[in-house]
Order: sequence, then structure tokens, then C-alpha cells
Amino acid sequence: MDRRIYFDNASTSFPKAPGVSEAMRLFVEEVGCNISRGGYADAFAAATVALEARERLSRLVNGPGARHVVFAANVTAALNALLKGYLRPGDHILVSAMEHNAVMRPLRQLEKLGVTFSRIPCDDTGALDPAAALPLIKKETRAICVTHASNVCGTLLPVAELGKIAQDNGLRFIVDSAQTAGVFPISMAEMKIDALAFTGHKGLLGPQGIGGFVIAGDFAAEVEPLIAGGTGSLSDSEEIPPFLPDRFEAGTLNLPGIYGLNAALGQILQTGTEAVKAREISLARRLEEGLSGMRGVRLLGTGDWSKRAAIVSADFTRLDNADLSSRLDEEYRILTRCGLHCAPNAHKTLGTFPGGTVRFSLSAANTEEEVDSCIAAVEEILGE
Repeated sequence: MDRRIYFDNASTSFPKAPGVSEAMRLFVEEVGCNISRGGYADAFAAATVALEARERLSRLVNGPGARHVVFAANVTAALNALLKGYLRPGDHILVSAMEHNAVMRPLRQLEKLGVTFSRIPCDDTGALDPAAALPLIKKETRAICVTHASNVCGTLLPVAELGKIAQDNGLRFIVDSAQTAGVFPISMAEMKIDALAFTGHKGLLGPQGIGGFVIAGDFAAEVEPLIAGGTGSLSDSEEIPPFLPDRFEAGTLNLPGIYGLNAALGQILQTGTEAVKAREISLARRLEEGLSGMRGVRLLGTGDWSKRAAIVSADFTRLDNADLSSRLDEEYRILTRCGLHCAPNAHKTLGTFPGGTVRFSLSAANTEEEVDSCIAAVEEILGE
């Protein structure tokens, strides 16, 4: 098989949106200058593109406005900035049992400084009952931080319900949208989200190296910036600017990444998330249905596709998962991801630790023919 089948979109999407590479080329080859650091037309033009990207991001997630969009390297950098900038020794935070290490490793670091956390339990499909959060809230609790969808099995968490609980109890609500932004509808206002961490290279169909967070103004004032330096604003002062987004954007931004992300955002807003979601779910269901009748295949995640992202995670009980994933690549050019997916406690919750699973993660660019080829390849390997 000459043409590869790419089923690793939960790691990074491929292909990118139309226009992404051209926008990045345009910046590198024809613009090249910085923003907020030059009083000439090209710098102003680049700043306009960055502003457009902020406006599009805020519109996509029904956020509080363009200046509330802060760019960073990725969702991991964003989550580190939010968690480490907000939590103090003695504070307590709630997380779900399905969190990625982008949340858990910063919290383990903070734990050594006196921050504590409790995990809201999830069942063996990754589903979470919002009521389970209530008895875990203490007087020291300051926030709830959860992923919108599990990167292991695709199960969606009840973000709107958790946001209401956070609001009712005076807690800040932080959401990791790595697996959902650009595909699932998100409304920060309706979901009561104080800060939404995003990455550009997954469902937003942009390049690697660009991400960030969208943050409410009152919450931003309570988060101490982790990185300080030049912003091109208030250059007569050695103090960090108090206003957004400069408060959190010290140093030179990844402008090629912002140009690429802006092009992708334009495409997503034109297409609409509902159409993308429907296409992805249709393909994932087709794949799961094809695998479900095979002997020795345990499928993970909820069976309710209205509460699921386009991830099919399978534990092959009759052979080693890593061997199957490797053979799919070497013999059929089908690219998957095997292992623990940087989310060990999620696998403990699902009952697949330490062996992990083979994860097939689809995008709207995949086809029914690719899905059917994958099903046939797995069946052939298992039938030997």
C-alpha cells in the first residue's frame, strides 16, 4: 500500500486546513517582521493578522473578546501558566480521573509546594457524574480543572454541569479543549468557563507550536504570569503590563504559527463545527462497528456517540498491542498510536493500565474507504 492512512489525529491533525502552509510561507518569505516592536506598515499588517486570529478564536468559543486570547506554544504551556500562576500553597483543586499529564504533571510539581488535588471519579467508560464533585469540595478548594474529552477513549466530560458547580461554589473553572476545539461547539459563556486552554495543531487544523488560552478578565487579574519580559508595550516601565493579552505574552510570539492558525480558523468558521463533528463521528462509528465483532478486541469509551469524540481505543487481548500497532504501520501503512497516551490514570480508570491501548483517532479528512481498509487489515492480523 503506497498511500498511508493517518489515524493519529488526537496527537496532531493531518492534513492541515487549506491555506495554512501558504499563510505561513507568506509571513516567512514576505513579511518577516515582529509586532508591537516596529512603527512601520508591515509590522502593523502583521499585528492585524494576529488580532484577526484572536477575534476568530474568541468567536469560535464564545469567549469574552479578542484581547482575552493569549498565545503560547501549546495547550501544555497554557495549562502550566494557568495552574502555576493561580494556585498557591495550601490551595486545593479538583480534576477528573481522566486527565492528561499536561494537567497532572504541573499539579504534581505544585503538590511539592503545598497544593493538593482530588480526582473526581469516572466509571470504566470514562464518564463522569457531576454530582460526584460536590463532596470533594473543601474550604481550601479554589478551582476545577478538567479535560473536555478524554484523549484516550474520546468520552466527553459534562463541562457545562461542572461549570455550574464551580460558579455556585465560588470556584474558578479551567477547561482543556485539546481534543474538542474546532470540532465540538464550545461556549465559554454558557459553560461558565473562566479559562479555556487550546492548541492549534489538533482539531483547529493549524501548525504545531501555537496554542494558548482564552481567559476572563477578572480571572486574569488573579493569575500571576510565569514569564516576564519585553512586550513592546509600556516600555518605560520594568513592571509587567497589567492588561491583556500583554500580561501573559512576554517575548517574541510565534508569528508563522499565528498566520497558519488564522488561516485554519477562517476555514473552520466557514465550515462550522457541526459539519466537522458529524463527519468525524460517522467515520469513527463505522470503524468501531467493524472492530466490535472481532474476537479478542475490547473497545473503550462510552457507547453513547452523542457524548464521544472521534477516537476508537482498543485493547487487543490475544496479542500485544504494540505489535499490532507496529504491523499496521509496517505492513499496511496505517498510522495509530499505542501505549498510555500520556494519561496513566485514565488507563487505570478504564482498566487498561499498564498495557495501554491502540488508539485510532479520525478526522473529517479521512474516508470510508480508509476505515474499511483498516478494519480489513486488523481482521487479517487477528486471523493469523
